[in-house]
Amino acid sequence: MKRKDYITWDEYFMGVSLLAAMRSKDPGTQVGACIVDSANHILSTGYNGFPCGCSDDDFPWDREGEYSQTKYPFVVHAELNAILNAHGKNLSGAKIYVSLFPCNECAKAIIQSGIKEIVYLSDKYADSDSTLASKRMLIASGVKLTRLETQNKSLIVDFKVEK
Repeated sequence: MKRKDYITWDEYFMGVSLLAAMRSKDPGTQVGACIVDSANHILSTGYNGFPCGCSDDDFPWDREGEYSQTKYPFVVHAELNAILNAHGKNLSGAKIYVSLFPCNECAKAIIQSGIKEIVYLSDKYADSDSTLASKRMLIASGVKLTRLETQNKSLIVDFKVEK
């Protein structure tokens, strides 16, 4: 019997990434990541938030203002969190599923960890300097970039990178 209501592996792992994003307490941008090996086993997940021990109530979530009073010097991005949460597992040849295309800093960590493919949902900041630098490094290092194309609209209907 053929089922038509199943989801693909890519949709499944992107769904895990979106679920991880829901853990983020960032009021503006929630991003999730899921790292998977070649046998479709989940190696790690992550979401954007402050480092362990840094209270969400004691650090700023602001996007504008003096740099030290914004979230930017403090937040760990979902991709880096997923890499760090792998606790030394071999990520060589793995895929990372992310709800938002990685910035240049996360691209460096992705490349260094040995991840060979990024499957992403949104490329909202495609024209930003950070994303352009990210793509340049990723392409130069041979990391495959795949935008998730899905017919299963229920997977992404409620997803918003920006709230």
